[in-house]
Amino acid sequence: MDKSPNNHVSRREFMKRNTLAGLGAVIGTTISAPVIGNRVMEKPALLGGTPAWSKVQWPEWPQWDPETDEKRLLEVMRSGVWSRADTVLEFEKEWASAIGTKRSLAVVNGTNALVIALAQMNIGAGDEVLVPPYTFIATVSAVLTNGAMPVFVDVDRETFQMDPAKIEAQITPRTKAIIPVHIMGLPCDMDPILAIAKKHNLAVIEDSCQAHLAEYGGKKVGSIGQAGCFSFQNSKNMPIGEGGAITSDDEEFMDRCYSFHNLGNPYGTAVGAVGVGSIMQGTKLRFSEYQAAIGLAQLKRLDAQTTTRNENAAYLKSQVEKIPGIMPYRLYEKVNRAAYHLFPFRYDPEGFKGLSREGFLKALRMEGIPCSSGYTVLNTQPFLAETFQSPGYRKVYPAKMLDIKNYNERNYCPENEKLCSEAVWFTQNLLLGSRSDMDAIASAIKKVHGNAEQVKAKSE
Repeated sequence: MDKSPNNHVSRREFMKRNTLAGLGAVIGTTISAPVIGNRVMEKPALLGGTPAWSKVQWPEWPQWDPETDEKRLLEVMRSGVWSRADTVLEFEKEWASAIGTKRSLAVVNGTNALVIALAQMNIGAGDEVLVPPYTFIATVSAVLTNGAMPVFVDVDRETFQMDPAKIEAQITPRTKAIIPVHIMGLPCDMDPILAIAKKHNLAVIEDSCQAHLAEYGGKKVGSIGQAGCFSFQNSKNMPIGEGGAITSDDEEFMDRCYSFHNLGNPYGTAVGAVGVGSIMQGTKLRFSEYQAAIGLAQLKRLDAQTTTRNENAAYLKSQVEKIPGIMPYRLYEKVNRAAYHLFPFRYDPEGFKGLSREGFLKALRMEGIPCSSGYTVLNTQPFLAETFQSPGYRKVYPAKMLDIKNYNERNYCPENEKLCSEAVWFTQNLLLGSRSDMDAIASAIKKVHGNAEQVKAKSE
């Protein structure tokens, strides 16, 4: 028996309520709660009802098991060897094996993984890089850090991903790379992206920062393009607090990345004369031994957690996709497995009697369901205009390219603007709950839907 405090209706109570509802109809008893079919709809918490879910049920994140996780970490701490050494090397080998690439390089965070990868693909001032507008700012800031120009490719709202059909229209002679972002842990449609990249001789760097162990076409994301970049920030499915990694099968590229992240010192095929010193401009972005020890502990449970997220996401989707106004994500046909860093859906107020998205979110939070509206429009934010007015950009790019009005017209993404106005997110830790927890989340949405008019009046 499920003893969690979900306040779910048992079969006996369900039958009792239906019987009372039927009797009420026969003898003329007035039922104050809305009736859907022959079932009395529970009152939402916003209207004084019992919340569908209790805060104590939220699966904690990140997870840490002292019994299994602390031995290695304590060994590292007590060793006094805290800077990059054997534990980092072990973590890199394990991460490369998990992703299915020859090599991985651990670095300070996912943002700098992207910065390094772009730099070692020789992408910089004067170049353009294709990016989606529905992503975290780090994808774009990595392009700007290298002096390149981000060019936005609009999204497919059903999948939340860069739309391959819109890529070629954004390619110019300056275009050097595509960064498909497997946002929310839902893989992009990589086959057409790779075909376009091959046709136009473009590098493909996968932003897999939210997509640990996701698979497309039988391959892990991060192993499909020329390089993959991951984040291990605290909220991620693979949490270390901070951290990131680059993955690739290209040995020379990975040697250059290593050299760059280690102050430009020679490494592997990126060698110089003995005693000469640094062979390239680089910086210091090294991973620490204790970060690697935490990562090795987290990696042991990542696969099982990913399976749980997939199972719960599929079930939750099946429970909410027929509710008018709720439009869950669509996965591409070749996606074998998603990571579900987030469970996203689109919300249409028309399916909820005109209840705004803000009102819907408020009602869900009252039910005990953590939720958010996700990203705001990225490609019109002030940081772009500010960067374009910097001395470096003004020396490299013609004035027309830096004119923000002209830039915004060229990079107009109407589908993304719609998506930003209708998206709703649940975070990945919710998907580590039980099947009854998924029922509670679905029940909360159904309660709000069944009482939408009253919720609208109360919240707005």
